[in-house]
Amino acid sequence: MADGPAMAATPEIYTPAFSNVAVGGYDAVSYFGGAPVKGDAKFATSWKGAEFRFANAANLAKFKANPAAYAPQYGGYCAWAVAGGYTAKGDPLAWKVVNGKLYLNYDQTVQKRWAKDIPGNIAKGDRNWPQVLK
Repeated sequence: MADGPAMAATPEIYTPAFSNVAVGGYDAVSYFGGAPVKGDAKFATSWKGAEFRFANAANLAKFKANPAAYAPQYGGYCAWAVAGGYTAKGDPLAWKVVNGKLYLNYDQTVQKRWAKDIPGNIAKGDRNWPQVLK
């Protein structure tokens, strides 16, 4: 008999409570065109246990061909938090594409802090990911 409920590891892809939709329902591919666009449930796919939605069939096809190229880094968790060794929600409207990779932050204020040293924060985040999920 167990001593109590086992603590589940934090999911690899951030989704809000009571939802399985990643990136707040925004089309992950659309960020690489310059601005996020809301996805549509009729253009959806599952990846790493989360549902990703897209604005059109072309973006869905791009994502399916190479999900890691379009999905936000650190599973869509806040890049500032991951750099600090913990997880926090990522806001799909507090975003930046850096060296061809999408990063989300908790909010615009946190994003300003993260942006003061983007290369340093990415290096810290890369060192901490995915261990921060444990």
